[in-house]
Amino acid sequence: MPGDNDTILSDHYPDREAAVKAADALNSSLKQALSTRSMDDVVKRSLELKIDKALQAKRRLQDEEALMLAEALRRCAGDKRPHAATIKLSPEAERYRQDLAEQLAIMPYLQVAKVGRSNSRWSQSLLYLGIDGVWSKPYHAGAKAALTAERAKIANGFDLSANMHWGKAKARIRQILLPRANQLLQLASVQRLLAEALARGERVLVSNGIVFWYEDDGLGWQIKATSATRESDGATIWREGTILSTNHGRLVVLPYIKENGEQVRGHTKNGPNDGRALPRHHDHYVEIPFSLYDGDLMIGLFGELPYE
Repeated sequence: MPGDNDTILSDHYPDREAAVKAADALNSSLKQALSTRSMDDVVKRSLELKIDKALQAKRRLQDEEALMLAEALRRCAGDKRPHAATIKLSPEAERYRQDLAEQLAIMPYLQVAKVGRSNSRWSQSLLYLGIDGVWSKPYHAGAKAALTAERAKIANGFDLSANMHWGKAKARIRQILLPRANQLLQLASVQRLLAEALARGERVLVSNGIVFWYEDDGLGWQIKATSATRESDGATIWREGTILSTNHGRLVVLPYIKENGEQVRGHTKNGPNDGRALPRHHDHYVEIPFSLYDGDLMIGLFGELPYE
């Protein structure tokens, strides 16, 4: 929150939803304040693009990780939850037994847990599950360790370590999720959604890093994944842009706008370890628009379908 003399003060909220709501309200007011400020138009437009780029990157990151967390929780739905009395703790961690039990009741796969509340605020202590099945003594958690505990809620759900490189961890999770995403094509409700999209002339639907991609020549709807070039990573998505596919790559780089205002057309490619993408004949190049769906829709598609 803003403080005196252009300083920024930390603020505290009871949960993530309240924090996001407050952030959205503050971002909206700051954006409005910028729009009314008297300055060079080129400089103002550049600042607006940088703001849009930063906010959009954060939202895409949040949506993607929310999807991964939802799938991690779904995967453990049938797992046995430990009773508080049966959890093995080091003597120093005994006072956190109930706190840990509450977390394991939701995420029984956790191997790292942030515990300890004082007046409804975290006191930043971490417990680690040892190879002997005993939870460690409490360790003070700085910002980096606390972030590791948050990532464990996702990574541990896919049998990955929260300490591994986060980009590589999420790349592995995307690979794990792709067969699950392909199952969406078998659902009647999704088939209906795609049929209606095709009737409107839409052949690419994008949500939360997953792309429904329609191919002619009898192939029909397929699943691809979104990707970003190093230059476009976190860039502002150009919603009116098009995608030119000159190959059969499994990844789709969405159209984006550079900070200088240049509009870049999207394309398809393979990942770093996939080998070269099979090229299309020049006569079969495909240039098509895309529709970007709200992230909540895709999260719903992995559980209850709001579309129904």
